[in-house]
Amino acid sequence: MTEPKSWAVLAQNLPEHAGNRIHTDEGAREAGFPSALVAGVTTYAYLTHPLVAAWGIDWVARGGASVRFRAPVFAQRTIDLVPRPNDDDTYTVTAVDPAEEQNPRALIEAWRDSGAATDIRAGEALDTRQFVLDGEFGPDYGSRAGDDLALYEGSELVHPAVWPAIANRIFSTDLVRGSWIHTRSVIRHHGVARRGDTVDVTANVIDRFERHGERAVVDIRIGLRGRPIASVEHEAIIALPD
Repeated sequence: MTEPKSWAVLAQNLPEHAGNRIHTDEGAREAGFPSALVAGVTTYAYLTHPLVAAWGIDWVARGGASVRFRAPVFAQRTIDLVPRPNDDDTYTVTAVDPAEEQNPRALIEAWRDSGAATDIRAGEALDTRQFVLDGEFGPDYGSRAGDDLALYEGSELVHPAVWPAIANRIFSTDLVRGSWIHTRSVIRHHGVARRGDTVDVTANVIDRFERHGERAVVDIRIGLRGRPIASVEHEAIIALPD
């Protein structure tokens, strides 16, 4: 099987992220950062590139990853995505900004088989929603952010970053107050979706706590035509400290 290889990209924000002011220069500076932070979901899209380039649709359909954001990725910086095999058959991919001393900025631990979906965990139920997989939730999520893989648009296959992007929409609609920061996710794939499919999304808040701001953890199940295609555990700072 082909092994993942390093890749580099000019990090950028997408138009739909401007609603969170942390992804604008002005809003980021108000929060104490030098310039706009790239959305965590976009950073995740970059981190998946070496995996999908090597493993193709098999990883999109059955794989998964846990992602943690250790330091901001700033817009208009060149970011290196560096894969490394682990002894347990997982891969770690790191996002490195050569202009910064603190690295990696973010990393994923990825696996090739997520297994069957589990039941959603009990918690504070949020509204069930449907999403049409097109536009900002379509196959071109990666290409709009600079991911040059042809797999998605050539096959109408929805980009795996769409699953945490949907989680972000749930947070921004139901939970956040003002600027907010996505901190980590665990994304498991159980199938694929194509452009124009409509998915059903259920979400429960399973934890709330204070750490450098108010945080929430949400368990999410995404289904297509009655079968699960993705599970997401999503954590974010939903209210930044004063």
